[in-house]
Amino acid sequence: MSFDVKDCEFVKTAAHAADFISDGRPQIVFSGRSNVGKSSVINCLVRRKNLARSSSSPGKTANVNYFLVNNKVYFVDLPGYGYARAPDYERRRWGRLIESFFGRRELITLGVMLVDMRHTPTADDRTMAEWFRRSERPFVVVANKSDKVKSALIDERLADIRGTLSLEDGARVMAFSAEKGVNRDALTAVIGEFIR
Repeated sequence: MSFDVKDCEFVKTAAHAADFISDGRPQIVFSGRSNVGKSSVINCLVRRKNLARSSSSPGKTANVNYFLVNNKVYFVDLPGYGYARAPDYERRRWGRLIESFFGRRELITLGVMLVDMRHTPTADDRTMAEWFRRSERPFVVVANKSDKVKSALIDERLADIRGTLSLEDGARVMAFSAEKGVNRDALTAVIGEFIR
């Protein structure tokens, strides 16, 4: 079932594991490289332009950010990974924070792992997919920026993503465009399956 976003608000940012929210509401967890468009995807899903801050400079999400949707479910924006220009100490801090989050697998209702449809997934993307697998929590791979790929190549790119991430046959992989709203309804339908 799909769900309609009636209201949404930024709730808090967690810089440490002690700050993670655990109040029984479902948590839809968004992960991806710093420049993959996580904030834009979240804004597209909630039909807001600037709820999640997006920037032309990657690496702006440095903590775990929580958005409450319909007073019912959290959209959780994890720090982006793979941004080479961030200082080493900051990248290590992001890594520890994400690792701590995945250590609390009960917090993950559904993972939404974002990759860039234009490119073969990176080693960091493969690591993130493995973290989701080890968490034993359901996740969907969303190939953002599909509007930048010729329609004739979409299936080929999705197959490359599936193969590179070593996804099982039944794993969900979908093309998406935050800029054009491509498959917004399809992704909200997937999310709706996990909201009770």
